[in-house]
Amino acid sequence: MEDMILENTENSLGYFVPITFYDEGKRYFFSSTTGDLKPGDFVVVETIRGFEIGKIADFPKELSLYNSNLDLKPVIRLADANDIKTYEENLILAKEGLAFTLSEVKRLGLNMQLISAEYTLDQSKFTVTYLADQRVDFRELLRSMAGRLHTRIELRQIGTRDKAKMIGGIGICGLPLCCTTWLNDFDGISINRAKNQMLALNIPKISGHCGKLICCLSFEDEIYTEAKKDMPRIGTKLTYKGEHFAINSLNVISRKVTITNRENRETFTLEEYNKLIATGIIVLTSNKK
Repeated sequence: MEDMILENTENSLGYFVPITFYDEGKRYFFSSTTGDLKPGDFVVVETIRGFEIGKIADFPKELSLYNSNLDLKPVIRLADANDIKTYEENLILAKEGLAFTLSEVKRLGLNMQLISAEYTLDQSKFTVTYLADQRVDFRELLRSMAGRLHTRIELRQIGTRDKAKMIGGIGICGLPLCCTTWLNDFDGISINRAKNQMLALNIPKISGHCGKLICCLSFEDEIYTEAKKDMPRIGTKLTYKGEHFAINSLNVISRKVTITNRENRETFTLEEYNKLIATGIIVLTSNKK
């Protein structure tokens, strides 16, 4: 693969461009000497796994606009017909290697779920990604794979969110999963965000394909926090038309307040509620902290 590397100097790399691999959604950035690359072009690059073929995901941008501290490796060149042929052959070989690995996992009784497998362009490395709940002793598996595949082998454990990103799917909104289209980093999402957005704590309904709480909970959390500042608190006790009520629910989006007692239920817009407070028609008897 040494002959694949083109002459490049750091000063000549005037652009950066996002690249995806194996149709996964995550984008990786590389530098380029040319701004003529187009989305859909296949290029040869060197990654931590070795030489690979990637697909250009967007038009190049000037390097001066790159605002990350991560170093950029260069795009080596556009992939030619031989590269594409080798890439397609590697896909077939990877399926065969994955099938063999799966048979060995079953034979050895290992508790690991295989997700995918891939070769580097020069077949110098074979990488298998897998899920596992606990640490797996795969020393015997590696010996077996090395004897069959005759290349360097990496077994890479991933999480359930990474699996969902790789496989993809349609979210509850009817659109492709955010993690397969644009979301690259997975922040921890706690149940407190669902509570803050006053969602019913029905875990299956607020969980994604990965089994974790949906990433959507983080997108609007700050907006809900800000919008709730001028709304009353749930549980606040009050009197209205001579009857005792308590605030039962709020709708932050429609800006509505619902009060209930055993017999009655009343709903007001926030503006109506504040006006009733101001005119003394609603009298607060407690203000829940």
